[in-house]
Amino acid sequence: MSYQSRALRSRAVAAPLSALRISILALSALLALTALMFGIRSAAAEEMDRAQIEKIIREYLVQNPEVITDALTELDRRQKAAEEAARKTALTESADILFNSARQVVLGNPKGSVTLVEFFDYNCGYCKRAHADMVRLLDEEPELRMVLKEFPVLGEGSVEAAKIAVAVNMLAPEKYGEFHEALLMIRGRANKESALKAATDIGLSAEEIANAVSTGEAGQTIDESYTLANRLGLTGTPSYVIGDEVISGAVGYDHLKAKVDALKDCGATTC
Repeated sequence: MSYQSRALRSRAVAAPLSALRISILALSALLALTALMFGIRSAAAEEMDRAQIEKIIREYLVQNPEVITDALTELDRRQKAAEEAARKTALTESADILFNSARQVVLGNPKGSVTLVEFFDYNCGYCKRAHADMVRLLDEEPELRMVLKEFPVLGEGSVEAAKIAVAVNMLAPEKYGEFHEALLMIRGRANKESALKAATDIGLSAEEIANAVSTGEAGQTIDESYTLANRLGLTGTPSYVIGDEVISGAVGYDHLKAKVDALKDCGATTC
């Protein structure tokens, strides 16, 4: 299964996963408690049969149900801590390709002291809403370097649009910002047709675009984003990386501005 397919599937099942996760955690907690109780059997209750031990476990849980809640809370805390540690390791190992890939788009100040990376999809409604926040940040922050990663996870139309966007960046990087805004903010779905129109509106020809797409660079650029997203555990758009932190969702201007300010105060790429 391609990463694109996995990403699409992960978005479709994101909501039910929380309930499933709770069930798994509950089962894990019960198994851990059962193992503990059976440990008693090996040490001091060898004469007890299975039914007696199961009765003890059941009575204990009925009388002390908060034990399950406490176990679930602790298990969830440990799992989240492990996930965050793994994500930070992935950020460190992928830093060069994440922040400095030759394939990426850079808006704002290319030598700016603060880098904000956005993974986006042209058909993402939340990306459209967040666009005004990104424009405002670019207008107000002269030290902001904004990196855009094509991350088409919302269907074949998104993939088609992303490939043409890569071609635009290959042929006329100085016009990419204009193209990007036009395509992102269109009404209706982005696809090959709408992306081609946005590209020809900025002066590129359909033939130029087709030739650029046919080189395979567009597909490789998108695959690079998929690989990064997989390493970082991203499942939706928009997703941001700033410093050593991954931010999911359209969190709003104030939240992103606070992160930019914190990184400026730090004076380093990561704090």
